[in-house]
Amino acid sequence: MGFTIGAIGGLNGIREFRELRPGSRRRSRASECTAVAEYTGLWGWPVVPGARALRTGGGRSARVECSCGARACPAPGAHPLDASLEIPAGATLDEASEAWGAVPGAAVLLPTGRAFDVIEVAEGAGHQALVRLERMGLPLGPVAVAPTGRAWFFVAPGAAAELPELLYRMGWDDAGLDLRGLGEGDHITAPPSDMAGLGQVRWLRPPTLEAAGRPPQARLLLGTLAYVCNRQSG
Repeated sequence: MGFTIGAIGGLNGIREFRELRPGSRRRSRASECTAVAEYTGLWGWPVVPGARALRTGGGRSARVECSCGARACPAPGAHPLDASLEIPAGATLDEASEAWGAVPGAAVLLPTGRAFDVIEVAEGAGHQALVRLERMGLPLGPVAVAPTGRAWFFVAPGAAAELPELLYRMGWDDAGLDLRGLGEGDHITAPPSDMAGLGQVRWLRPPTLEAAGRPPQARLLLGTLAYVCNRQSG
């Protein structure tokens, strides 16, 4: 369900882009609230309501608008609506449902830099690295894949800031790797939310109680990720 919000960070001037059947609307709302409550209550992650990308028109006149309402939004459907509306880790289903009622149709975003950071690589490299890491028996956290063709490896907080130094120590600092860290101030779209109107984010490796609360140190995964990224770039 799509909504326009007057400006980024505000909740005024909401208007619907399109109508859904009442039954579908209720099922979608319940599913969103359940997903939010799972992230906050079960995995212990805060959640931030995010904008959605809305495709309007057809053919050559088709265009993508952001539900934030900004005419020149720099990241349609891929940014928080209002950071002050964050639902904290530990929120119950009732608390999540009440909070999500203020932002119907919002995408579910997870802030990085707190419970976890993310190492992002190309999806193909992510699949190969995940197989290698599992065979090696290394500790792994959740791994998600976005419709943009990127894979997200959840690692311990602080990894994004340490990434240049870690790559330097491992001898990968000048390899031009297609690899980056997401940390404090960044957000990722959480499965199964739509990302920027391109499709749903999905899990390659879903969270578990142990892995969600204690994601692995980046240094344990980084050597394999860097090696696979380097092979793919060659």
